[in-house]
Amino acid sequence: MATLKLNEKDEVRRLIEVIKGETKGIKKPVNIMEICGTHTMDISRYGLRKLLPPTVNLISGPGCPVCVTPIEDIDRAIEIAVQKDTITTTFGDMMRVPGTRSTLNAEKSKGADIRILYSPEDSLDIAQKNPGKNVVFIGIGFETTSPAIAITVKEAKQKGINNFFVIPMFKTVIPPMEALLSDPELKLDGFIAPGHVSAIIGAKPYEYLTSKYKKPCVITGFEALDILQGIKMIVRQHMKNEGKVEIQYKRIVKYEGNPIATAVMAEVFEAVDSNWRGIGVIPKSGLSFRASYAGYNALNKFKIDISYSKEPAGCRCGEVLKGIIKPKQCGLFAKKCTPEHPIGACMVSAEGSCAAYFKYER
Repeated sequence: MATLKLNEKDEVRRLIEVIKGETKGIKKPVNIMEICGTHTMDISRYGLRKLLPPTVNLISGPGCPVCVTPIEDIDRAIEIAVQKDTITTTFGDMMRVPGTRSTLNAEKSKGADIRILYSPEDSLDIAQKNPGKNVVFIGIGFETTSPAIAITVKEAKQKGINNFFVIPMFKTVIPPMEALLSDPELKLDGFIAPGHVSAIIGAKPYEYLTSKYKKPCVITGFEALDILQGIKMIVRQHMKNEGKVEIQYKRIVKYEGNPIATAVMAEVFEAVDSNWRGIGVIPKSGLSFRASYAGYNALNKFKIDISYSKEPAGCRCGEVLKGIIKPKQCGLFAKKCTPEHPIGACMVSAEGSCAAYFKYER
């Protein structure tokens, strides 16, 4: 578990007492969901669930892009990776995510040319150096990663590189938040909004949610004090029956976001309906290529049959992502499903709820 400096510990204690005081005497806990895998990991890492009073219930939501990607998309990426004359490039956390029959890691061990990269620009460089190969980048992530991929695709078009493709598996953050607020089973009272995504999109897009549903939404950073300050701000709004957007993470996030990044996303991508593991199809919650960039869409290049796709028996990753259960309520957790032998995506990713609970909260 993470350690804090002495002055940080004092401030943590003070914030905990403030939150206890704010919620004293309430009958129902304040249900707060975070929509960011880094927040999920840090809440567990700092042991915040144990420090907070029982009047505050922290719920991990669908904030891990690897985890929310449905198994048919994983299967599709694996099927493309084993095609002849194909080089598949990906971020490392995709390698061990289980598909129905295999993983990228397993196919790599069998001889498929699958390479781990840290930037989509590296994938474009591989395409330039291998003109006789189809080079495919697995495009996964929220608004944090999609601008860099959009810039890479623009560069490919400017340079006339026609052997570079992207599998569009992108997600956006606002539509699933609305889907969760609309779910009567969850009864959410507020959101810890993602700091990284908000650095791109800003605070304004959340105002639609706070205006319609009257629930607090606070954008926070990732240190223990950031998260606790954000929780305090949410609790205070909740106790006053307020619902507005606030920015705790002001050192990074601006109200207007990053207009250059959002402009390049809007140029290359358009919003499409997208399937989310555990939630289902959410309207306009994904990004795919506009017609002017459709030639870079790997799904137009490769026609793949994934009719065999199915979720693993007993895995409750979808319910974890939706916030219906916590990881330890899944019968496979820490028994058949471990980081060494993951059954569901939530145990694989460094931002997955099950991985966080396994590492810090068993």
